[in-house]
Amino acid sequence: MSYLNDNYLKLKAGYLFPEIGRRVKAFCDANPDAAKRLIRCGIGDVTEPLPPAVVAALHRAVDEMASRATFRGYGPEQGYDFLRSAIAKNDFRDHGLDVADDEVFVSDGSKCDCGNILDVLGHQNKIAISDPVYPVYVDTNVMAGHTGDADAAGAYAGLIYLPCTPANSFIPEPPKEHADIIYLCSPNNPTGAVATRAQLEAWVAYALAHKAIILFDAAYEAYIADPAIPHSIYEIPGARQCAIEFRSFSKNGGFTGTRCAYTVVPKSLLAATRTGEYQPLHPLWNRRMATKFNGVSYIVQRAAEALYSTDGKAQIKALIEHYMGNARVLVTGAKAAGLTVYGGINAPYIWVETPAGYNSWQAFDKILNDANVVITPGSGFGSKGEGYFRISSFNSRANAEEVARRLQALAW
Repeated sequence: MSYLNDNYLKLKAGYLFPEIGRRVKAFCDANPDAAKRLIRCGIGDVTEPLPPAVVAALHRAVDEMASRATFRGYGPEQGYDFLRSAIAKNDFRDHGLDVADDEVFVSDGSKCDCGNILDVLGHQNKIAISDPVYPVYVDTNVMAGHTGDADAAGAYAGLIYLPCTPANSFIPEPPKEHADIIYLCSPNNPTGAVATRAQLEAWVAYALAHKAIILFDAAYEAYIADPAIPHSIYEIPGARQCAIEFRSFSKNGGFTGTRCAYTVVPKSLLAATRTGEYQPLHPLWNRRMATKFNGVSYIVQRAAEALYSTDGKAQIKALIEHYMGNARVLVTGAKAAGLTVYGGINAPYIWVETPAGYNSWQAFDKILNDANVVITPGSGFGSKGEGYFRISSFNSRANAEEVARRLQALAW
């Protein structure tokens, strides 16, 4: 007899984004004329072309692959030295942060790494997760067997849920109880909130006191405009002893379809064995990468390297200004529609309170059917997401302006 992984059976029916896709398809099939004017502001997928510096680097790398003299086969699983060095220098050392080249591990996505990191973390860990939360953090722990079953509200036994509400500006506070692993995301997906230096200092102090590890998702750090807001957890003293940081080229360089990201695992980060001996995680993550990953393609890594060129940096800046311009348009439009709005200042997401009498899926259906706009219902991000919906600013300016107009025309 063969056995399956029973933990998958604990997952709630339908991952959030496939369920959105199902509803949108049903709407489009039933309303072909309305489908032609559909605007998607649901998933956080970029819409603008790759920066010219990236396209030029891709062409150069393809030409290299066409010649025996410059062709490359298998590359280093951890990433080519040229990209690891560019990352460590530009994203960290140039900002006074102590990150070595070989502490950077290049991958095909921070979503993947946020789940794969569980390979080197024990099943005994008590996991703390924000609510609302990016669903991958929860679902990968369910798949790994780190939770019990979900209750009627969708909360899984064994997880510590950290409520994020207007009262705490949607940034979780350290719990009174002990946690071993803490997921933090800033700028936050889905709420668009950003953690202040003082809030991150409190979390680092908690992690050090509890010998815990912070899994810090900084995929949207390039959207931070406020100079007082940290871009990296390593800006906080002591974080190299208690934090792993995930970053991505998807949202700053438009790599959602090109696929490249990286994870920083400091050599000073330790975790306990079953016998209580402390060992570094860096060699374990290195071994995991070497065993279960063949590396990001040479062509894509050359493209990512180009983002650190003078032209690449200027083009990233222009992309971010475009999307954040969309965010300002959407925030203004949603507020003019009488809606209560959060986020959209240091992040590309707008977090909107549903009008009275609507839950988040009802608001989704109302906006889809009456405005022909796709948003993301907040309940898909956790119980504390109920009563909200997320609007993504990843779109053309014309579409952002049209969505703002349609929101104001809605009759709730």
